Amino acid sequence: MSVKEILESALKQAMKDQDEMKRNSLRLALSTLKLAEVDAGKPLDDLAIFAILQKEIKTKEETLAEALKAGRDVMAQSMQTEINFLKGFLPKELSDNELAEIIKAAISETGAASIKDMGRVMKIVIEKVAGRASNDRISKLVRELLPAQ
Repeated sequence: MSVKEILESALKQAMKDQDEMKRNSLRLALSTLKLAEVDAGKPLDDLAIFAILQKEIKTKEETLAEALKAGRDVMAQSMQTEINFLKGFLPKELSDNELAEIIKAAISETGAASIKDMGRVMKIVIEKVAGRASNDRISKLVRELLPAQ
C-alpha cells in the first residue's frame, strides 16, 4: 500500500470517526499532493510524498512558533497535535549519528573535498535517507562535515 493510499484510508477513517482535526489535516495534505501531481503531470512516488508531508509539517511548526510567540496557547496546542499526527505518516527519523554515517559515506563516495561539492553529496544522501530526515537537517550536517574552502 502506497503512502497516498494510507493517507486516503486514514481520511476515510477520520470522517467515519468524525475527527475534525485529523480530517482537516489529511484533506490539506492530500490536496497539496494532488496539486503536486498535477504540476508534475504524473503520480508521485513515496519519496516525493514524504517530502511534501515534511514541508506541511515545517509550515505547521512555523505557525506553532508564531502562536507561542503571540501567546495563543490554544492554537499552539492544536498545531502541535496536527504536527504529531502528520509525523505518524513519515518513516522513523534517523538519529544524528545514523545520518552522519550516511553523509560520511556519501562524501567518500563522491570524493567531495569542499563545500562546493555539497550538491553532489546532498543528492546521494537525500536518495539514501528516503524521507527519514528533513532536507534542512541533512543540509546542516553536510555543511558541518564538509571542509570549508
